[in-house]
Amino acid sequence: MKNIQCAVALGSNLGNSFNILEETIHIFRQLSEVYLKSYSHWYETVPIGPPQPNYLNGCAILETYLAPDKLLEILFKIEQQWGRVHRERWGPRTLDLDLLLYGDLILETDILTVPHPHMTRRGFVLVPLAEISPHWVHPVSKKKIIQLLDKVDCSGVNLYQTN
Repeated sequence: MKNIQCAVALGSNLGNSFNILEETIHIFRQLSEVYLKSYSHWYETVPIGPPQPNYLNGCAILETYLAPDKLLEILFKIEQQWGRVHRERWGPRTLDLDLLLYGDLILETDILTVPHPHMTRRGFVLVPLAEISPHWVHPVSKKKIIQLLDKVDCSGVNLYQTN
């Protein structure tokens, strides 16, 4: 089976978010079913939803032979390793992994929608994704990520400065 290029968003705002995200990248590197092609810098972002701490967000480009639902299962397992419990919509979390893009696939099931239905409106997704894959064409809008970024408010997205 041919490898498919995928985009995954990473986010955290509970615990030591920087370490959690860095360790998640390390986990991606260890997976036999996935090849980590690249990942973005981390960005401190203002949360959407109920009052909560700021997030650290980023994106990774993976290659895999797994079907989208199987990749999603792996992402959920990684979230669970960090104690993630799906409770409150847009609530705080130790780790959030979202499958944004799976090649040029358009898919909608009970558990998965690809491309991610909100990604085109979220600066905290588009800024890091444009950093590592600006010319990827969104399969629904037919626009490049860099073009989608031009249409989004990115005022709450700032490069995270490590000490």
